[in-house]
Amino acid sequence: MEKITSLQNARVKAWCRLRQKKERDAAGLFLADGDHLIEEARAAGILETVITDRDTIYDGAETVWVTEAVMHKIGATVSTVHAIGVCRKKETYPASCRRVLLLDGIQDPGNLGTLIRTARSFSFDAVFCSRDTCDLYNEKALRSTQGAMFHIPVLYRDLASLIKELQQDGVVVCSAALDASVPLSSLQESEKMAIVLGNEGNGIREAIQKASDVRVRIEMDGFESLNVAVAGGILMHRFRSRI
Repeated sequence: MEKITSLQNARVKAWCRLRQKKERDAAGLFLADGDHLIEEARAAGILETVITDRDTIYDGAETVWVTEAVMHKIGATVSTVHAIGVCRKKETYPASCRRVLLLDGIQDPGNLGTLIRTARSFSFDAVFCSRDTCDLYNEKALRSTQGAMFHIPVLYRDLASLIKELQQDGVVVCSAALDASVPLSSLQESEKMAIVLGNEGNGIREAIQKASDVRVRIEMDGFESLNVAVAGGILMHRFRSRI
């Protein structure tokens, strides 16, 4: 069984560069660490190559065997991984917009991944991110999604323009905010809804709040705000799709 043994191999260098956002954007590829994400990517039809230091053949993709040292170099921050998938980026637009999540300037990859996983769990149709939201294909964000990002459209858009389009389609846009807001318990459910969540430190930009149809707050005691992923979970569960 032939293996790539050199750390200077051209393919190894190219795979290592995919840890950088600009390289992922240029190549249209990203890395998925571990068997679970590899299987989810294979099921989604975007898996191209599996790099492994085990004597295993992966169905549905090219399998490339490497030494432990090479795997460690490609794995970077993921020291215990024994298989890495090279996957093709694929953008799909939702067939329906009954329930959508809008993210305005989320910066923590773990929060982003958790919100995508939650949106998928509560049958939301899509997640739309502002262009300054952190990169979906960051390894921490990918791990946090647990593969959910392969099963729900996640798109980067100008949110101000998108909100207008959604409203024209009858979607009620609800921003999570404290000022001039209504309690969650009093907010009436609509047939089509979009939930907007904002930056961990600054919240939703004022222009986006003003463009929304309603501002909503989660009633609580002792604190004014929650972690954005926790708040998103509460709101998405409350207005989850039941169809």
